[in-house]
Amino acid sequence: MASYKEKYLAGYLARLFLRNPLTMILGFTFILLGIVALLWMPREEDPQISISGGVVMVSLPGASAAEIEQVVVRPLERRIKEIKGVEHVYGIASDNVGIINVMYYIGENREASNLKLYDKVMQNMNQMPKGASTPLVRPLDIDIDIPILSIAFYAKDATASQPVALYKRVEAFRNSLGTTPNLAKTELKGEHKEQFNIEIDLFKLAGYRIGLEQIYTALEALSTELPEVSNHSKQKKLVLFGVKNVLESVEDLQNVIVAQVGGSVIYLKDIARVSLGYDVQNLKNASISYKNADGSWTPLQEQVTLSISKLRGANAVTVADEVLAKLRAYQSELDKEGIGYSVTRNYGERANEAVNELVFHLLISIVIIALLLIFILGWREGLIVTLSVPAILAVTIFIAYMSDQTINRITLFAFLLSLGLLVDDVIVVIENIHRHLHGKFSKEKSMDDLLVEATDEIGAPTNLATIAIILTMVPMAFVGQMMGEFMKPIPLNVPVAMAASLLIAYIFTPFLASKLLKKPKKHQGENDDATL
Repeated sequence: MASYKEKYLAGYLARLFLRNPLTMILGFTFILLGIVALLWMPREEDPQISISGGVVMVSLPGASAAEIEQVVVRPLERRIKEIKGVEHVYGIASDNVGIINVMYYIGENREASNLKLYDKVMQNMNQMPKGASTPLVRPLDIDIDIPILSIAFYAKDATASQPVALYKRVEAFRNSLGTTPNLAKTELKGEHKEQFNIEIDLFKLAGYRIGLEQIYTALEALSTELPEVSNHSKQKKLVLFGVKNVLESVEDLQNVIVAQVGGSVIYLKDIARVSLGYDVQNLKNASISYKNADGSWTPLQEQVTLSISKLRGANAVTVADEVLAKLRAYQSELDKEGIGYSVTRNYGERANEAVNELVFHLLISIVIIALLLIFILGWREGLIVTLSVPAILAVTIFIAYMSDQTINRITLFAFLLSLGLLVDDVIVVIENIHRHLHGKFSKEKSMDDLLVEATDEIGAPTNLATIAIILTMVPMAFVGQMMGEFMKPIPLNVPVAMAASLLIAYIFTPFLASKLLKKPKKHQGENDDATL
């Protein structure tokens, strides 16, 4: 008999790959690409949301808050509202300074938004009042403002120079992170820097009839270092001569002349107590304690917290692991100086645990589907469906990786959501193949024709059903604001998974059926024919 002539795309794909030696290689390639994409794909706990905004600050010395509002804040608000994509503008007027906070619609391109804000402010510089400073435009950089790793350093033993020594050691470790790839910003909190502290006796100051501005002027003059430029040397190099800073010790400060009273010289040590310590004016301190075996808490010394942020789209797991690896290599030096540390936040570890947990649940779902199909369709048919699911997910993950997506809880939720849908196409195809193999006229047809005809027969309705499911996900891509950005992986990945399931159902299901299924010895209707 003449072979079956396929009518739809499903039949053409089934015929093309049914006996093709490259079909098996293509299947293994899909799986391999999916595994590589899963390992290389940047991992995050939640998807990064594109938020654009900025702050414009203008100072006008001597102006009151009402004047700042009229001549600085209101004119800038009107001009900034002319920018396309601006959602909110909040102006704050206070004495001497005006601040305008700008927020764009969520989803606006951050770089383009920052450029438009800067251009609009600079274009209206001629409207600034006389005496106003050049506007300071500071963009909101949400991508790197949220740290993925926080490490609290503390001194195990209290020492006189503990705050300063702790800061210097943490700062040295911070500088060593400069070569770490995909590291965006490092920030220290609670640190104390070294400085000279001058405690002025106000009674002596009044007794000598000296003002604080005289002390400030004397110290400022001595702490200024002015280089002297000489002519070029014979080697044609420019030579600089400078006077070394004369304030290097407590004694130098104590012997600073601040005034002359009645023919007598007044030194700083006569009216103040000078000491070398840390910046006591820094009140942003934090402390750390640890729990003993008996449940009690032992307080430790003040801590310095190092916060680390990553670049947008970078793998939080990789960045955090590289920083912690350098910290472990640096631990011997910290132990020598009696400095301990505690990782108070590890976004990379949390992201890795969340992704691994969802992947594990995804595998459990595949196993459950396989067990159900074995009881309903039979173990051979169930095995074919089960083998198709990893290929579908592998293709979807690889396409997500190529489109610069990150793998996070919402991405994997999209896979879990589509898992129950993407097996439909394969089940429909394998069920129709099973029906044709057990049909009355299956003996008269070759195995290849049966597989192609069974696949081609349900091509049109399967295509229509899959397209209908894809179209139900498309409107979600047009949801705006925070919810739209947060749920964006669902409309991006579910349609891809459905399209991949359709193609794999047409390509691999007939191929696997030809390897695992056989025509039954007894076909439907044979007993009835014998009776008649």
